[in-house]
Amino acid sequence: MHTLHFTADSDKAARYREILPQIAAVIADEPNLTANLANTAAILKEAFDWLWVGFYLVESGSNTLVLAPFQGPLACTRIPYGRGVCGQVWAKGETMVVADVNAHPDHIACSSLSQSEIVVPLFDAQGRCFGVLDADDDKLAQFDDTDAHYLGELVQLLGKCTDKAI
Repeated sequence: MHTLHFTADSDKAARYREILPQIAAVIADEPNLTANLANTAAILKEAFDWLWVGFYLVESGSNTLVLAPFQGPLACTRIPYGRGVCGQVWAKGETMVVADVNAHPDHIACSSLSQSEIVVPLFDAQGRCFGVLDADDDKLAQFDDTDAHYLGELVQLLGKCTDKAI
């Protein structure tokens, strides 16, 4: 059994440095991707209290991302390739930070409470994008380069665990 430990009043970078090794320990011996994504979403939600955090995975044989484990309010179930922030990240294979989702062209509003967003692509060992990590917050400009850096490290850990699951 794992218990999450982090310093609530620490800065964002310090909090990431505290939780990333804990996430690595939780997923290290677990071969099931769904379990690893679920625990990762729960840890991120608890550590940062974002409005929504979770994953969308590429549906085999289609041009669609499908909702996977998440924490937060009801979410969009399917996102087409190249649409919205998640679909654009999937298409480009690059992290996107959106300070104001209401100003972003083609933003898909799954929740009217969402004001800012970060989406990070997930790659397997062969370099294929198999999904995205998506986080939304109810405050403007909640995400920045610090989030992009550490969430980039996180998805590398998750990409390694896909070798056991895919």
